Amino acid sequence: MPRARRANPSGKKGRGSRAGTRADSEASDDEAASDILSHCSSASETVSLAEDGNGSELLDYQSQQEQREDKLKEDVDNLTDKSIKTRQAALTSLRLSLSSHILADVLTERRVTLMDALERCLKKGKEEEQSLAASVLSLLCIQLGSGPEGEEVFHCLKPILISILTDSSTGSSARQSCATSLGLCCYIAAADAEDLISSLCCLEGLITSYYSDNGAKHTALHGLLCCAIQSWALLLTMCPASRIQKVLESHLPRLPGMLSSENVNLRIAAGESLALLYELGRDLEEDFFYEDTDALCVTLKALATDSNKYRAKTDRRKQRSIFRDVLHYIESSECQEETIKFGLEVMYVDSWVRRRTYSSFKEVLGSGVRYHLQYNEVLRDIFSLGAPLVLDAAAIKANKISRVEKHMFNSAAFKARTKARNRVRDKRADVL
Repeated sequence: MPRARRANPSGKKGRGSRAGTRADSEASDDEAASDILSHCSSASETVSLAEDGNGSELLDYQSQQEQREDKLKEDVDNLTDKSIKTRQAALTSLRLSLSSHILADVLTERRVTLMDALERCLKKGKEEEQSLAASVLSLLCIQLGSGPEGEEVFHCLKPILISILTDSSTGSSARQSCATSLGLCCYIAAADAEDLISSLCCLEGLITSYYSDNGAKHTALHGLLCCAIQSWALLLTMCPASRIQKVLESHLPRLPGMLSSENVNLRIAAGESLALLYELGRDLEEDFFYEDTDALCVTLKALATDSNKYRAKTDRRKQRSIFRDVLHYIESSECQEETIKFGLEVMYVDSWVRRRTYSSFKEVLGSGVRYHLQYNEVLRDIFSLGAPLVLDAAAIKANKISRVEKHMFNSAAFKARTKARNRVRDKRADVL
């Protein structure tokens, strides 16, 4: 489980030295008295200015929020327009707005209208429109959460997502978005076990088809398989022990076959899922054992040290980093801890279950994931962060580094780094 730590915005001042001359003491006393008189004389003025500042900031925020809500209503109305470009523009705007801001109240009010519009886009739209609609559906569930509203949206649109996902004539990007949306929406808003199992079986069917023909027919569908594996792994994190046991028996022997795929993202998705399966198996049994672990570790070690030149440098670097973590966990049962900072808080992701969960939300929210971790109650509940922090302006200002300070720090670091490198590069330097 990730642990949240709240930074202390206040600092303790050190105690000064008692040594000094009498003149210095009298001068400091005079300065202190002067400061007190100055503070007392301007106290009321300072308070009134602070209140005026907070009031104007509050009015600005309310004004901006109203503008966002008006824009959202306009975008929802445009989803029923006859023009394809207008509908796609509205979906793109909704995706940006919902990933960057919390608009749960206005979404709850217009839930039915938006749900009907997304249904039409998914059923009648072409590939790009279907892909955008599925992404907006994921964001809608992140905003509404696991309450009755979120359950209603997912229960109504789940059959359409499955229909598009299993239709081989549909465009690949639309199927990928539907695979991601099916997994995330089910994770958030599944009403009962039946919704979970049916979604899991749908995603599992795509993975099993890869096993059946050794991936020969799936070269063009690697992106879809990656999304299906990641959503399938996300849903496994909330499955009962009986289901996990079946998955371990059926997938542990065959999932390593994907590690030889020519697609780096598919190899990584398979490797992370293997680490997740080992973690789930060890949660069921302390002495969990898989007989082919030694052979698997040999394969993982080769991927963790891969230096083949025919692969892109960025792909090799990404692959080595991931598979070092996977190999380390399978050999030692220790997961590399990841630190996520947002606002004044820090979250530690120290298990493959939480790593998969965070990655799934990050994939959908993009750069807005930290904002949602700060203020979205749905995500804060999932990651056990508690209620959103309410901080006053003084606390925020005390923890914020000014641009000048940041520039000075970067300049000093740059100069120090340059000097160190020059000493090494200088041919006249002594070699010890």
